[in-house]
Parts: sequence; structure tokens; C-alpha cells
Amino acid sequence: MTSLSLSLSPARRIVLGRRIRFLVAATISYNVIEAIVALAAGARASSSALIGFGLDSVIEVSSAAAVAWQFAGRDPEAREKVALKVIACSFFALAIFVTIDAVRSLFGSGEAQHSPVGLVLAAVSLAVMPLLSWAQRRAGRELGSRSAVADSKQTLLCTYLSAVLLVGLGLNWLFGWSWADPIAALVIAGVAVREGVEAWRGDRCCAPTHALDPVEQGTCGCGPGCGEVPDPCAGKFTLAAPPSPRSGVDPESTAGLG
Repeated sequence: MTSLSLSLSPARRIVLGRRIRFLVAATISYNVIEAIVALAAGARASSSALIGFGLDSVIEVSSAAAVAWQFAGRDPEAREKVALKVIACSFFALAIFVTIDAVRSLFGSGEAQHSPVGLVLAAVSLAVMPLLSWAQRRAGRELGSRSAVADSKQTLLCTYLSAVLLVGLGLNWLFGWSWADPIAALVIAGVAVREGVEAWRGDRCCAPTHALDPVEQGTCGCGPGCGEVPDPCAGKFTLAAPPSPRSGVDPESTAGLG
């Protein structure tokens, strides 16, 4: 069996770049609408959770805008480091705000009123955001764009915040448990810090040389299927082995994953 090349053609790169730009534009548009609705509903209901959710949407727009700026240039890879720094700072800002807002809620910053609009918004975001995140992460990994993958994680974090908001508003509405939202928000803040650190350092497994090289993929552990190459003879996936240091020939001696 011969080793399969995983390098992308220029035409495929153009397609993926356009796809990422479209997904980023869709994310920005949705987050702008989400922010306006959440801030208005939060102010009306005196809900710190809704106001925090709306401000989080504003922060996410800055992350998506950084990726849009990157792929608007002729050489997106040259702008990637700056985009990653902006995304990382967005994560950190999000974590700081969510933490402060959660602590204020825990120690009583005012009793929030029920908000049917907030419940509907959280439910819609819980359905929309995972799809946008998955599509952008898939395109970013194939293209080898660390910033696109990092921004997709930001969008996925919005999904978690949507779930937290939905549970928090729901429990407060049904049982008056106002403490549920800030406790879960502190967990989300911890996740945001971790993702921010990864974006600041640069996600190694999504660098082009590692995303396209099956040997490098076998050591990065970037996700399910990492390091697997299709075996057309066996109809399975195998782990690519490095070339033999003695012969310089790729032995392709791997264990089938079935």
C-alpha cells in the first residue's frame, strides 16, 4: 500500500477560505442580534445573567471579526498570530466578566424577574451555535487554520453559556433557585480561561504542517481520527508509521483500528 497524500490543492484552500468567511459572517450577524435581544431583555427583567449573556455576545463578535480580518487578506497565514492573540484576549475578557457577574449574583445584586424572551433566546442559541461551531471547526481543521478553530471554540463556549442561561432562568422561574446560574457560570469561566491559554500559545495540532501530515497527526491528539489515514485495500483506517531510519522507506506497518 502506498502512502496517501493529505495536502490540499489551491482550489480546495480557496473553497475552505470562502466557507470560513461565510461562517464567520453568519456568526457575527447572529451574535449582534443575540446581544441586542439579550441586553434589552436583561435590562427589562433586571437579570444579570441575561445582561452578561448579551455582553458575552459582544465579546464573541470581536473574536469572529478577528478571523474575518485574517481571511480578508491575500495571505491569511501571515495574519494568524495577531488573530489568535485577539481571540485569546476575547476568551480572557469573557472569563473575567462572567466571573465578576457570577460572584455578584451569588452575593445578591438584586432579584431578577422572569423573562420569557430570555428563555426563548437561550433555547434558540442552544440549537444554532453548535452547528456554526462544528462547521467552522471542521473547515478550520481541514485548512490547518488555528485561528478558525480557536474561534469555533469561542462559538462552542456560547453554546455552554446558552445552556447555563436556559437552566438558570428555568430553575429561577420554576423553583426560585437563583444560585444555579452563577455556580454554573463559574465553571464556564474556567473553561474560557483554558481555551484562551490554548489560543494564545497556538493550537499545535491545527498548524498546517501537523494537520496535513499523518505522521505528525499521530502525535498531536487533536481529536477523533487524528493520525488516521484511509487504507483502500483493507477498507479500514490505519495509523501511519514514521519512515524507517535505516532504509528511509515508509514501512506503513500499522495496526488496524477496525
